[in-house]
Amino acid sequence: MDRLLVEQLIETAIRQLEFSYTPYSGFKVGAALLAGNGAVYTGCNIENAAYTPTNCAERTAFFKAVSEGVREFEAICVVGGKNGILTEYAAPCGVCRQVMMEFCDPETFRIILATDREHYDIYTLKELLPLGFGPANLK
Repeated sequence: MDRLLVEQLIETAIRQLEFSYTPYSGFKVGAALLAGNGAVYTGCNIENAAYTPTNCAERTAFFKAVSEGVREFEAICVVGGKNGILTEYAAPCGVCRQVMMEFCDPETFRIILATDREHYDIYTLKELLPLGFGPANLK
């Protein structure tokens, strides 16, 4: 991926931390999802007192895009940390990885984990979910 694009996605994901609603855990997460059409959809995590209705930043971004008819994606950047302080990578949870399997090619979809513009790693979905179950399994 182009370094400038990666840095833009990182900056966008970091900006989402301010919208994160985390009164229980204090662990803020921001996401920037790059669609196949070049649009970027953002997300933050939104906690709930009942815990189960909590939604992750990654799924928030995906659901925003899908609700607008977008079904092709190239990459997502995820950042997170306690009180919004980015000290280590915040990898997507298993549920978010499964949502990615629904809409993304595991061989080509990129997941950018970052703490800032200079410190990041890029993974494929297949690397983070090696034996993922997706739509192709049901054909």
